[in-house]
Amino acid sequence: MWFCRDDGKVNGYMGQLIIGVDPHKRSATIEIINEREQVLARGRYGTDTGGYQQMLAAGRRHAGRVWAVEGCNGIGRHLAQRLVADGETVLDVPAKLAAKARNFDTGHGRKTDGHDAHHIAVTALRTPGLRRVHADGATVALRLLADRRDQLGVARTETINRLHQLLLELIPGGAKKNLTTDQARTLLERVSVPAGDIVTATRYQLAGDLADELTTLDTKIKAANRQLKTVLAATGTQLTSLNGIGPSGAARLLGDIGDISRFPTRGHFATWNGTAPIDVSSGDNHHHRLNRAGNRRINRVLHIMAITQLRFDTPGRAYYQRKRAEGKTAMEAMRALKRRLSDTVYRQMIKDDHTAQQTATGPGGHTGATLNSSAADPNPKIDTSEKSQPGPANHHPKTPLTPTP
Repeated sequence: MWFCRDDGKVNGYMGQLIIGVDPHKRSATIEIINEREQVLARGRYGTDTGGYQQMLAAGRRHAGRVWAVEGCNGIGRHLAQRLVADGETVLDVPAKLAAKARNFDTGHGRKTDGHDAHHIAVTALRTPGLRRVHADGATVALRLLADRRDQLGVARTETINRLHQLLLELIPGGAKKNLTTDQARTLLERVSVPAGDIVTATRYQLAGDLADELTTLDTKIKAANRQLKTVLAATGTQLTSLNGIGPSGAARLLGDIGDISRFPTRGHFATWNGTAPIDVSSGDNHHHRLNRAGNRRINRVLHIMAITQLRFDTPGRAYYQRKRAEGKTAMEAMRALKRRLSDTVYRQMIKDDHTAQQTATGPGGHTGATLNSSAADPNPKIDTSEKSQPGPANHHPKTPLTPTP
């Protein structure tokens, strides 16, 4: 990884240049600085083909360059991936780190594109362990497919709810909760529309249209499930062997997490997914509270996993019952179970990652992996809540104490 040492050398080499990039949808502002933070060039370019080529040419005038792009998992993704595809070295600069650099600058917190590009470059120069961006792979495809599957599910739920509302007005008592398309059509065939009743006729027509939309959505969901399973099988993951993790959940885990090695410990991972409690101790009072932050989509996968395990005779169910016997409430026992399942998922993904490294990459592992990555953000300096269950510190004297004669 590229980093700045105390002697001002970036990654051990003098003359390293950082190109800070403040990305937007249609424009990007860059600033090029050397290892002493001296500004060498600035510029603003469009993100269309012509503007991007001009920006790339401006950067390539400088040897030993490293591009630092803010938000490579968000608004900066489109630029970062184009740069990587053109053979450039790109670092992901978290927006929170760049904001800290702006707050400590002498410019009184001014926020313009030019200032942002400068702060991004300085952050990349002075921060160790920033994540290096690589070309999108299978995990990105899984995330896209999981997003698509979730969107289709939401659309189906909205459609079935509208259909239920119309059927309730057309049929006394309405339809049952778990309604299929064929059942809805059968019910509609039994509806008689009085002549001249335009309201009932309109409801009948709209209900028929919704039934057609439901058929189309069911077809798309089946196709999305097949495609998702195909891509998932190609990864070789064993996440689906865990009780409560299906293809959709495994795809969400792989897609949102990406490289599991960016989490040094299971505690980092639990903090990131929101299953680890937050330490709110003060003085002699030691308390923890529920973590409502973190990746809620991964938290949802773990919640579904926990619910599934409670329905069957599983180790998770035995653990839940043991916590209940200890006096925990149902909610507290569920949170403890989710925390335990987070560790289970972490161990399985680490195992899958090691298997993939031995098969594809050898002893070196995945390029760009770092043990300094944070559970709360791609950079370890973002959040200091790294422990999942903080405990008392162990104090060891630096000099052994000699017994008093």
